[in-house]
Amino acid sequence: MKTKLFLTIPFLFFAAFIFAQNTISGKVLDQKGKPVVGANIYLDGTYDGATSSETGEFSFETTETGNKFLVVSFLLFETFKTEIDVANYKDQTIKLRENINALDAVVITAGTLESGDKARVSVLKPLDIVTTAGSAGNIIAALQTLPGTQSVGEDGRLFVRGGEANETQTFVDGIRVAQPYGATTNNLPTRSRFSPFLFSGIAFSTGGYSAEYGEALSSVLLLNTQDEEDHEKTDIGFMTVGLSLGNTQKWEKSSLSVNMMYVNLAPYQAVIPQNVDWNNPYQSLGGETVYRYKFTNGIFKLYASFDSEKFDLNQKNINFENPIRTDMNNNNFYLNSSYKGSIGPGWQLTSGISYGYSKNKLKYDITGIESQENAAQLKLKLSKKVSNYFKLSFGADYFITKYNEDIATATSFENGYDSNIFASYAEGDVSFSKNLALKVGLRYSNNSLLNENNIAPRASLGYKLSKTSQFSFAYGDFTQTPVVDYIKYSKYHQFESEKASHYILNYTFSKPGQLLRTELYYKNYKNLVQYDTRDIQYNSVFNNNGSGYAKGFDLLWRDSNLYKNLEYWISYSYIDSERQYKNFPNMVTPSFVANHNLSVVTKYFITDWKSQIGFTNSFSSGRPYNDPNQTQFMNGKTKSYNSLSFNWAYLLTTQKILYFSVSNLLGTQNVFGYDYARNPDSSGVYQRQAIVPTADRFFFVGFFWTISQNKNENQLKNL
Repeated sequence: MKTKLFLTIPFLFFAAFIFAQNTISGKVLDQKGKPVVGANIYLDGTYDGATSSETGEFSFETTETGNKFLVVSFLLFETFKTEIDVANYKDQTIKLRENINALDAVVITAGTLESGDKARVSVLKPLDIVTTAGSAGNIIAALQTLPGTQSVGEDGRLFVRGGEANETQTFVDGIRVAQPYGATTNNLPTRSRFSPFLFSGIAFSTGGYSAEYGEALSSVLLLNTQDEEDHEKTDIGFMTVGLSLGNTQKWEKSSLSVNMMYVNLAPYQAVIPQNVDWNNPYQSLGGETVYRYKFTNGIFKLYASFDSEKFDLNQKNINFENPIRTDMNNNNFYLNSSYKGSIGPGWQLTSGISYGYSKNKLKYDITGIESQENAAQLKLKLSKKVSNYFKLSFGADYFITKYNEDIATATSFENGYDSNIFASYAEGDVSFSKNLALKVGLRYSNNSLLNENNIAPRASLGYKLSKTSQFSFAYGDFTQTPVVDYIKYSKYHQFESEKASHYILNYTFSKPGQLLRTELYYKNYKNLVQYDTRDIQYNSVFNNNGSGYAKGFDLLWRDSNLYKNLEYWISYSYIDSERQYKNFPNMVTPSFVANHNLSVVTKYFITDWKSQIGFTNSFSSGRPYNDPNQTQFMNGKTKSYNSLSFNWAYLLTTQKILYFSVSNLLGTQNVFGYDYARNPDSSGVYQRQAIVPTADRFFFVGFFWTISQNKNENQLKNL
């Protein structure tokens, strides 16, 4: 009996030890100290756990011992995981951090206008590029309906917030395009070389852009090609200005899109009167292709485009009795390859290379000018999501440019330059919470041509007021090599980089179907190029003592909730900008700046008519010009500019579309400025001629047919 009792007592003690219950308890709170109700609390790898109560408290028992991982999870918060001593974890307080990946997290928007499927706040969808009346499928023309831009009709390029067109750089899939515009000459507008329907998204910076990009004082335009095509198809277009043909092939892991276009304005201009005396109207043949291949962890893209353009016209010149014959031929090629993918836990690699070639042959009567530009970029970028609260990006760029110009008159001479720019950068994205985020970066560049180094800091801060509204602030320093018109004479003169600093305050309100953006900004320019002659020439005396500023207010309101099938936006910009640069004797507003700009864009789909119609009205106040008959420099001002445009897309069948558009529907007689004679006439007056559009109106008619297995596929998005 004693023996049995002796054996039973140790067994009971052993059993009590094995099946002992440890109690784990505590309280779950958010960062503000408020209880989190319904959070799941459990020991990792077990079924032991509980749910927090209305006061955030929890308690449960477990037979586990020693050190274990305690996990706390809830939908709107980051999962909490910590190692605990099971026997001693009682009445503990756990604070959960908000999940900053939630859809309503703050997005820094100061200075950037994004579009596309991946944009959190979309202000201009890809479809808008081609269905905006007056844009004629031109990316730049559509962007000119947004605040912060200037419509300079005699130029056609993108002018942003007091900056000249050359202050904006264009990138395709993150790689720079050295020659983004078509050929042009004096007071003839050009247009973008790119077809909008190959791009899935657009980020248009009006300032405050990332440290990843450089060599732009005012803005960067980022064009991202589509990652993949949905269908195989063939697109055919017959237009009053030419023909177009496109085809897309799709395989399991890859796809190929090819587009060709031929433009000849001779038949059109034989019918529609022009303000220009053409010998041979504008003609071009161009094409572009995108090849995509999807790897397991990334995607490779190869983009290539070419175009050949020519025209011949007689241009009136106030300084000559007879018009000057201008004959232009341009050949351009652009190649871009990029890879983006993951290379390890949390790491992402982006790399690419681009090459651009442009050859211009321009002849003014007996003077011939031939120029060639070869430009390339190599890019490498690494980024890592260290945590939900911090992302690090860093990388390097190498830009190579070789430019040559030969001028043949009675004598011949040559200008040109070789430029190599190395740049590196680092940038961090810090999310303090769903309501507060910071992006801070630093860019370093070394310019061999200018023999200088530059360091440019960038920073952006965003604070979310509510689910629908937020404030953002951006600051940045930016540098850029002076334009080719100056540095082609670098063998005679030493130049420095031009510089600008941006300060931007943004407020954004956004909800489904509605968007309001307002921005206040200030830009300070320094190191702008000056010269002492009427025109730029090799023996001009150059310096980098120029300066300037631009300050203003931008507003955009976009709405699709007012009326069924109606979408519209209104943009307004006020700008006050002055510069003392070039050969300006004092600080004045340059000729491309209008103080007030207003655009109203409307689009309406009429179901019974199977039609989409649109109107765009663009208005800007008068622009300054210099009248040598007055003593004060740049004292003249043109009349206000106004243009009402209309378009109509009619679906003959789902895949066949008849399209019509007309720009400047009312035939407003717009004047962009004036050219004055170099010398006064016998009465001491400097005579002038107005700079006007090449035509008062532009009419366009096209028939577009899509052939594909998907019978709902058409080219409405391309018009």
